[in-house]
Amino acid sequence: MSRRPVRTWFWVESALAAASFMLAVVTVISREWIEFLFGVDPDHGSGALEWALVAGPAIAAAVFGLLARSEWRAALRSAPSEQ
Repeated sequence: MSRRPVRTWFWVESALAAASFMLAVVTVISREWIEFLFGVDPDHGSGALEWALVAGPAIAAAVFGLLARSEWRAALRSAPSEQ
């Protein structure tokens, strides 16, 4: 099995997808991480900022995941066939 050549963008997009996903998971688990980390309550307890921070990274993770997938598929198309 030969190694698939992928561009650097694949690794960047994969890392950003993973980081975005992890931030979304942390926010879903504990919505108070903003208050804990920064010592402020910007939305005055409504939770709106925390939910925005769940939606934003979740969308970013999906977008970066799709971009990484397209990089992977492009590498597969350009790789020489093993037949």
